[in-house]
Amino acid sequence: MTIWSKLLVGAALGATLGFFLPNGNQAIGEALEWLANFAISVGRYTVVPMIVFSLCIAVYELRREGGFLSMLLRCFILVVISAALVIGVGLAASILFPPARIPITQNGQIENISLYTLQNIVDIFPSNMFSALMSDGVYLFPICVFSLFMGLGLSYDRNFTKPVISLVDSLSRIFYHIASFFSEVLGVAIVALSAYWTFRWRGVERLLPEFGSLIIFLIVTSILIGFVIFPLLLYVIVKDKPRPWALVYSSISSALCAFFSGDINFTLPVILKHMKESLGVRRRVTAITMPLLVTISRAGSAMVATVSLIVVIKSYSSLGITTIDIVSIGVRALIISFLLARHPGDGAWAALATLCMDYGRGFEAGYLILKPIAFYLVAIGAFLDVMIANFVVYTIAKISRLQEDKAIQSFI
Repeated sequence: MTIWSKLLVGAALGATLGFFLPNGNQAIGEALEWLANFAISVGRYTVVPMIVFSLCIAVYELRREGGFLSMLLRCFILVVISAALVIGVGLAASILFPPARIPITQNGQIENISLYTLQNIVDIFPSNMFSALMSDGVYLFPICVFSLFMGLGLSYDRNFTKPVISLVDSLSRIFYHIASFFSEVLGVAIVALSAYWTFRWRGVERLLPEFGSLIIFLIVTSILIGFVIFPLLLYVIVKDKPRPWALVYSSISSALCAFFSGDINFTLPVILKHMKESLGVRRRVTAITMPLLVTISRAGSAMVATVSLIVVIKSYSSLGITTIDIVSIGVRALIISFLLARHPGDGAWAALATLCMDYGRGFEAGYLILKPIAFYLVAIGAFLDVMIANFVVYTIAKISRLQEDKAIQSFI
């Protein structure tokens, strides 16, 4: 069986289990939550060592070939373009086809949600360089910086670094194969994730008349962006055999993982495996771009937060939103999309809370009216984050000619 078929079967089994379990049973909910958290830990298990060694050797190889800076530049340009496009599409769609207002309910207490921006900057350069490796698998950017400098250091003098280069290269391949094994067994882990997701969904079914319009809007918009706009954009950017259908087909596995887990780090091993074995993207491309993308490029979560904020504002007020407000919200969302590195599992919710508090004007606690469907917002945001990452990496590989086309039948 292919990985995507294993994940699909596992998701279907989990959803069936979650549907038939007693609704509202607290003990069952806590058990499913524990299983889901355990499943996410399993998915993250190999992420840190895989990033450390793969990114290190990729930096060294690209430095030796002279393509390191050009790849980073292409990545930055595509990230900005895709982020502006996704947020712009979300804003335009929410204005042209606005979701219905949501009845105002008791807000409750404002949650302490922060992007930890200043602390994130400090943590990039800890007082002990090796402490960057002592990660819990949540904030990956210090690890990327460590691997970057390690890779640059390998270029010092090959006469001295050759043994280390061979060791790092070997460790990169070893941990890739370990991660591949865990990717193969995620079909079991996703049973717990989809069961917990469905169990929570059943808990808010009675609220569908209130949230249904926003839910449908986000489903349609995310599918349009992920499976229509990005594949079409490939034809504009890539002139030589763009193969958008291959990108869409290979993205099924990571899309399923992202949607049911809501965790961008959990999906990373699956994305890397598909990029290499299905799309034929070289290691030096995925090892450099993908960790950076899942760390600092979260435009999908920012788009979900943007649309949600507009719905919140319209729900509280009948005065409408001015053009200046729309532009202001879009710019804020674009900035926030680069600051969600410490929120791999709740990106859209953290972005929405930050947007509301930053927007002010009495809407600081407005995001709480959407709390019942927070898990759904996170799921859609993670799905779009993954689709953006897949698009950017595949496009860079095509432009850089570091990708080899494979037959659809050989996709894993």
